[in-house]
Amino acid sequence: MQASNPSAALAGSAIGAMFFSIFGGAWVAAWCVQSYGPQPLKVLPIAAIAAFLFMLAWRQFSRNRAAHKAQEDTPEAKRSGKLFNIINAGQWIAIFIVGNVLKNMGLQAWFIPAFILIVGLHFFPLAWLFKARRHVAIGLALCVWAIGYPLTLRHGPVNPGGCLGAGLILWVAAVSALRAGFAVQQKPLQPHK
Repeated sequence: MQASNPSAALAGSAIGAMFFSIFGGAWVAAWCVQSYGPQPLKVLPIAAIAAFLFMLAWRQFSRNRAAHKAQEDTPEAKRSGKLFNIINAGQWIAIFIVGNVLKNMGLQAWFIPAFILIVGLHFFPLAWLFKARRHVAIGLALCVWAIGYPLTLRHGPVNPGGCLGAGLILWVAAVSALRAGFAVQQKPLQPHK
């Protein structure tokens, strides 16, 4: 669903940024817990960054909420919403099935790379659905990371860096989604007289 109204497009980007900030924070927190154990003081800065990105996204969404609401009521938007739910359900079903297959094969160590790969793959149909090139880049980055980190980092697929990389990719995606909104929302400087 491509928003014909620029304000609705900004709201849509902000919604994406909210998801990316939260899921990115979850991945980075998983890295932190795997690396340092469950220490709340070490996870706190991660939560603060995720919350900050989320609040920036919420601010952008709030400024464009009316346009989003108007766009949301169109038949195209309703169809896109249904397809979005189907794609996400497929992602979670695939994660569940692959996780169980890996466990039954004694390959539990490969669950995190498989999880990241499936999340990356789900961005490709979302790119088509939302006509968002950014989603192709996110999906490609996650897929390359999921395949590459187990082959290059020490301890392969169990290296906590897998979670860190996935989280940072999603946080960069959040900033990218918000960047366009910042450019539009900035008022030009008035010339000095």
